[in-house]
Amino acid sequence: MAASNGRIGILVGGGPAPGINSVISAAVMEAERLGYEAIGIKNGYEYLVKGDTSQTVKLTTEGVSTIHTRGGSILHTSRTNPTKRTEDLQTCVATLQKLDLNYLITIGGDDTSFGASEIARAGYGAIRVAHVPKTIDNDLPLPGDMPTFGYETARHVGSEILLSLNEDSRTTNRWYFIVAMGRHAGHLALGIGKASASTVTLIPEEFPGETVSLSEVCDVLEGAILKRRVLGRPDGVAIIAEGVASKLNVKDLRNISGVEIPRDEYGNIRLADLPFARILRAEVERRFHERGESMGVVDLTLGYELRSAAPIPFDIDYTRTLGHGAVTFLNSDPGENEATAQGAMICTVGNRLQPVAFDDMRDASTGKTIVRMVDTDNLYYDVARRYMTRIEQSDLDDEETLTQLAESVSMQPDAFKRRFAVKS
Repeated sequence: MAASNGRIGILVGGGPAPGINSVISAAVMEAERLGYEAIGIKNGYEYLVKGDTSQTVKLTTEGVSTIHTRGGSILHTSRTNPTKRTEDLQTCVATLQKLDLNYLITIGGDDTSFGASEIARAGYGAIRVAHVPKTIDNDLPLPGDMPTFGYETARHVGSEILLSLNEDSRTTNRWYFIVAMGRHAGHLALGIGKASASTVTLIPEEFPGETVSLSEVCDVLEGAILKRRVLGRPDGVAIIAEGVASKLNVKDLRNISGVEIPRDEYGNIRLADLPFARILRAEVERRFHERGESMGVVDLTLGYELRSAAPIPFDIDYTRTLGHGAVTFLNSDPGENEATAQGAMICTVGNRLQPVAFDDMRDASTGKTIVRMVDTDNLYYDVARRYMTRIEQSDLDDEETLTQLAESVSMQPDAFKRRFAVKS
């Protein structure tokens, strides 16, 4: 069918997540069916902010019909921030108009979502935007508590890796410290830790203050090792969300790493450049060595292995619905809902399409996209916590258990209780 309704641009921003190609595939096929021409924009906003119209490709049903099972992104991706400067945003909108695009589908996380909402606003209705939420971090506040696409695949692949490491830990009688991606929230670390029955999981949400000290974090890890040892096990696997590092004081981070902390275009600390797992390992090993004990820990950062994995059936199914939904929304009458006239985030609730206005996803105080955190008061976290091996208040209140723990490190019970007091 010849294109008659206009042109829809499609771009991907932020880190890869399983299911991107499935969104693209479904969107292109639905666009073509409804009489639109689909144009792929390579590398996110990177070339749009430069006024470069050359980095585009025409997408057709024939070309995308089998890409839905592939990981990665056929359009590539970037973290370019189109809102960094006013002129960048203006150039981005002007470039989209040069490309004769009436509509835009963006696929990305909270930063890409914010860029999409600003483009919709700056375009004054000339470019209607549909944003498809994507992140393995699962930290976008989707209605109905739906996961962000890519999360379930990342959890699945991560859990398989952790199961192997759990076995290696048992076989070699040693500990693993594994840092998992999750810039702000601990969803991925908690999901992997729970599914793989890891010994202990640490997430930023369990530390209620604005910042947390390295000492507090290592107290939990050291305490888990000591309790596990009292229970007769010298081995264990701890999984730590990288968002815990983001709660450390920036000055402390600089002192720990010895370098200026790099940031991306959205102002976020580049946690991937911080050897957080190695830092935790070094500090915990130092504590044991000071007591004259030999303590070997293996450190590992888990994340890049998960981002471009082939999607599992859940994410394929989910993303095909989202890709179809994005085009369905763009094809709808803007006058039906004033709040979503310029654009919206594409979500599903109860197997129904539910576009959400960009303003409903913004934090009123910061203007940025709201971040969904793990609710440590709900059943999901409570069950995960119950099956962890870590020092709890009940251990410190039980005289026999406290005495065993204290004796394992040649401390007086009262001193041990003060040292490992549960703060969360």
